[in-house]
Amino acid sequence: MNEIHRKRYKKKRYLIPVVLIILLIVIRLSLPYFVKNYVNKVLADIPGYYGQVEDIDLSIIRGAYTINGMYLNTVDGNTELPFLDFKKTDISVEWNALFHGKIVSEIEMTDPTILYVFEDQQDTTGVADTEDWSKALTNLVPIDINQFTIKNGKFAFLQLQADPNIDLHLSNVELSASNLRNVVEKTRTLPSNIHATATSIGNGDVILDGDMNLVKEIPDMDASFSLENANAKALNDFTNYYAGIDFDEGSFDLFGELAIADGYMKGSFKPILKNAKLIGKDDGFLQTLWEGFVGFFKFVLKNHKKDTLATKIPVEGDLNNVKTKVWPTVTRIFRNAWIQAYNDVVDDDLNYQDATEGADKLNNKKTKKK
Repeated sequence: MNEIHRKRYKKKRYLIPVVLIILLIVIRLSLPYFVKNYVNKVLADIPGYYGQVEDIDLSIIRGAYTINGMYLNTVDGNTELPFLDFKKTDISVEWNALFHGKIVSEIEMTDPTILYVFEDQQDTTGVADTEDWSKALTNLVPIDINQFTIKNGKFAFLQLQADPNIDLHLSNVELSASNLRNVVEKTRTLPSNIHATATSIGNGDVILDGDMNLVKEIPDMDASFSLENANAKALNDFTNYYAGIDFDEGSFDLFGELAIADGYMKGSFKPILKNAKLIGKDDGFLQTLWEGFVGFFKFVLKNHKKDTLATKIPVEGDLNNVKTKVWPTVTRIFRNAWIQAYNDVVDDDLNYQDATEGADKLNNKKTKKK
């Protein structure tokens, strides 16, 4: 009898581990299916949008999953072009943060594309809301995001009903944002860092650098950006449609600074047009006449020594009511033309403290009114 019990015990001893192993294998093989269904349900439930995921890969050892072929589009859109097209999104636990006592995630997106088709976004019934899809995509990540990386991204604005079609885009986007949840350098006012490079329409070089605090309900920020050496002819579809002018030659630069503190924004944009010639050989009589008229004012307002037409546009105000200062913008055109040409660099004359002072002044005004 004892011998029989021993045999049964031995069988159970081997059977239980085998069953557990088989069960774990089944769970592992089934998980991608359930995760894929969950993600597709999240995309399907976004008001005004529809989307789908092609495939999901799991890596339990490193605590990660990869979403392949995810797209999202507006329900009422006239085109088949996906608003969001994310080829590969890798979401994983950031193991380095564990040494700081935080459980956070890192995301790496490869070949993501965002296409803002003007007609698709304008023709929606009002159901589609940016906040809805951005929250939904964030909810796909089970824990807070601390590191965010984009490799070879593309962002574009398309207006397909314009003749010819307007395509303003940034390609080859490389972006890295770190310490988004204040895992390290907790005492800094702006503890998170962002750096990005890209190629603009007209093969211009784009650089963005900044510091942020995304933990706040309304994030604070201090950033600067530059776009240099873009071929002005690449803007012709846009400028011809909206202003009736096109460039025969020239280059375009744009430099800017932006600071946000407690919901108050202060910034400036400095567009510079270099060596620009408006009248093209194939323009008709009326087009040539109009461009000649515009060209006359360009001749009067440009800095002849550097052959630049430029100004500096200040923007300031509460984020719900940001205003552009028109008069300073106009007077600075004359400053560039007749007094001193603007340099093609970021001026670095605005910082986070300026936005803080603006926020304090606004709050003081509100207090006095009460």
